[in-house]
Amino acid sequence: QVQLVESGGGSVQAGGSLRLSCSVSGYRGSMYCLAWFRQAPGKEREEVAGIRRDGTTNYAESVKGRFTISKDNAKNTLYLQMNSLKPEDTAMYYCAAHDFSFLSCAATWANFPHRGQGTQVTVSS
Repeated sequence: QVQLVESGGGSVQAGGSLRLSCSVSGYRGSMYCLAWFRQAPGKEREEVAGIRRDGTTNYAESVKGRFTISKDNAKNTLYLQMNSLKPEDTAMYYCAAHDFSFLSCAATWANFPHRGQGTQVTVSS
């Protein structure tokens, strides 16, 4: 059974940085797509960034230039480096994965069958 466990969330002031980690276990090989989603209170869940098996990435416009997604295949760990954080980045952050090469990595939550429980990020002004 595939398990994804996030860590690294917390509270930070605007302009600060955090690095989220997501440990992936229970899967042989590497997933086609690993991604970070977030959901703020009263808002829809949105994909923040995705990274494919070949290392190519995609980002939401709102985080381009500030967030960096990466992965360490040897450690089966996904990361999200978040810099220049803003209050509007406050949300629960989730990692997710799918292994469907026919699906885009920039996809909706429904297309990701493997999901973590989330880690809270709070940015104060």
